[in-house]
Amino acid sequence: MRREASVLHLDLDAFFAAVEQRDKPSLRGRPVVVGGVGGRGVVATASYEARAYGARSAMSTAEARRRCPSGTAFLGGRFAAYRRTSDVVMGLLRELSPLVEPASLDEAYVDLAAGEGHDLSVAGVTELARRLKVRIAEATGGVTGSVGIGTSKLMAKIGSDLQKPDGLVVVPPGTELDVLHPLSVTRLGGVGPATAERLHQVGVKTVGDLAAKSLTDLVALAGRAHGAGLYALARAEDDRPVVPDRGVKSVSHEETFERDLTDLDVLGREIDSMAARVGRRLQASAHSGRTVTLKLRRYDFTTLTRSQTLPQPTDDPRTIATTARRLLAEAGASGGLRLLGVGVSGLSVYVQGDLFAEGPIDDDGPAPEDPSTAGDALPAENGLPAGEAPAGASAEQLPAERRWWPGQDVRHAELGAGWVWGRGLGRVTVRFEGPLTGPGPVRTLAADDPLLQPADPPDWRTPE
Repeated sequence: MRREASVLHLDLDAFFAAVEQRDKPSLRGRPVVVGGVGGRGVVATASYEARAYGARSAMSTAEARRRCPSGTAFLGGRFAAYRRTSDVVMGLLRELSPLVEPASLDEAYVDLAAGEGHDLSVAGVTELARRLKVRIAEATGGVTGSVGIGTSKLMAKIGSDLQKPDGLVVVPPGTELDVLHPLSVTRLGGVGPATAERLHQVGVKTVGDLAAKSLTDLVALAGRAHGAGLYALARAEDDRPVVPDRGVKSVSHEETFERDLTDLDVLGREIDSMAARVGRRLQASAHSGRTVTLKLRRYDFTTLTRSQTLPQPTDDPRTIATTARRLLAEAGASGGLRLLGVGVSGLSVYVQGDLFAEGPIDDDGPAPEDPSTAGDALPAENGLPAGEAPAGASAEQLPAERRWWPGQDVRHAELGAGWVWGRGLGRVTVRFEGPLTGPGPVRTLAADDPLLQPADPPDWRTPE
């Protein structure tokens, strides 16, 4: 641990849902759930209004629907919108210090000791955090964040979680155990449900209970590496540095199907679509990779992966798709697949591939780019009954409304910008509003209306 509280942890509050509420004025103050909106979808983020009814991250969307009241908005993810907002926040953090370690789009550590001119007293870092929170809210159009500051990453992260949302906790040097020991043992990183259950069986419910256990006991309970780690964390012993620019190690996309799929032609088209998205993301980040991985989850929930390393790095969607299709043919689809994923790893800065490669694969239409929300077919809607398509239907056979998904940004040539509120029965319902317009009107259009097109996320800093 450090002598001064100089590690800051920022955790943006209900980030995906907060961005949706910012960009969709009619949803402000209402329950919002972001994630997979199909029958097998999973919640990525729930707004605090939705959490009041028991919705939470990693819960099935079906369970969240049962818990939340009528009028709750269930939306697919808009990765581009979240990335744009995250970039603004990370830029503010880098003004504080050159050592900023993003842990995800909505979370980062900052080494304040590496910055210039900071007063690292408790009063000094408290005032710094207050100013940072104000700047974040102003720069993002109202997205809030919770800040923790402590003598280590552990204590900073614990602090940011103690007073959410919009919290600020500084853990003064020397008070770490006073703050840590009364907390549930599940607050420690690495204590998931399985570990927590084993600890509860031996009477360990709080971090203080854990600290009372010997190293020998914890190694016997959780294994050498994990047990030693828990022993150290229970004593607030954490000397991990803030490591900037950890870099992306892989790019992937996966989809959960409404029905188990067995048709290799249909699955091949799904692979083409996922490969197109992976390729675009690689190209956008100026990276390429050598190893293509296919992830499969069978009808009985058995999950397996198959990989192939290429002779040279690639960002070409056709190469990725061809390799993944080959891996699928080898693995087979016996009994049906409920999930399929395509990924590329072994990344390096861009290496030009085959100059004569064919053009990019055309995607079947817009879909969420965020892996946690992608591919939930036929989402239940916020106002219209969901359309239905036969199991194994090809993209050409699907109804026009399948091009649209709840929460998607769109623009109508006559009515302006808005977002998809619902779809089904050959129709799509759009609410025409934006982050700076106030709540807008709702219009139901034909799903194949040529004047309606997918759009980029709105800019909360620029009037429509």
